[in-house]
Amino acid sequence: MLFLLLSVAKDISVAHEQMKTILNHSSVPWKDKLSVLVADSLYSQRSFLGEQVKHNNLVTITRVKSNRVFYRQFVPEDSLLNPPGHPRWYGDKFDLKDETTWHEPDQVTQSTFTTKRGRELNLKISGWKQMLMRGTSDYPMHDYPFTLLQIVVSDETGQVVWKPMWLLVIGHRCDELSLVECYEAYRQRYDLEHLFRFAKQKLLMNSYSTPSLHHEENWFQLTLLAYVNLWKARKLATILPRPWETYLKTTESVKTTPSLVQRDFYRIISSLGTPAQSPKRRGYSPGRFKGEKKVHRARHQVIKKQSKHQKQKIKVPYFLLCNSLR
Repeated sequence: MLFLLLSVAKDISVAHEQMKTILNHSSVPWKDKLSVLVADSLYSQRSFLGEQVKHNNLVTITRVKSNRVFYRQFVPEDSLLNPPGHPRWYGDKFDLKDETTWHEPDQVTQSTFTTKRGRELNLKISGWKQMLMRGTSDYPMHDYPFTLLQIVVSDETGQVVWKPMWLLVIGHRCDELSLVECYEAYRQRYDLEHLFRFAKQKLLMNSYSTPSLHHEENWFQLTLLAYVNLWKARKLATILPRPWETYLKTTESVKTTPSLVQRDFYRIISSLGTPAQSPKRRGYSPGRFKGEKKVHRARHQVIKKQSKHQKQKIKVPYFLLCNSLR
């Protein structure tokens, strides 16, 4: 299911329409079930999250930039249960870049994992619940508290390996997911990024240019089917290293990647054969009939987007330009 992105449309509004269509479609198997949406830091703004919290069965996990500022829920004192004036929504400030504003996390989970190169690292996930972000009249975010996660990876000496990562978990059913499940769900986002990179470089995903949306959808599905075939043939492939890939020759257990399967896929597909018969000539095409006219495709205005910081060019009148050249 693809969506046509118009030049005048904004990415946040298009993503919202995509999610609304996918979640409410009658044919999807996850309808009325707990669903998890994973997105990057661009979609951690209230204009996007304020729309996703309207879905009761959707939990959104987004990355958060390390310079964001959030707030704790305000808890009034016993003597000020009914203070005069507008009720206060936001409590103490929680600045991600200022550790002095942090309070003790509500939950901490620690574990270890081993990288592909055999390096053992320590994982620490800290979670702060019932956090708030500033809202507007259109998006009252004070009504939708979320869980804030900090992921820190360190080595055996306690030295931090990578920059700490912040995640935001929001939704009516976000408490049903543990801290580890939220982290593992966000890690699956990188698998999609690898798919897009490989499909564009090796499977020609973005090489087909067509003005028809239907043809583009068919091409995308064709590239995805090709990727599925590589995954199904991973156990039949033979490692064919390049002359300079000495690490593939010396390593006994080499992980079969889609690129390695693609090198040997011609041998695999040739051994399977095909049920199709060889093509035969059935005559010559009659071509275009006499008097037939093709309908020209409608021409549309070209819309160009300029960067926000690009300065507008000053147009000099022609007579001023001529006088300056004299």
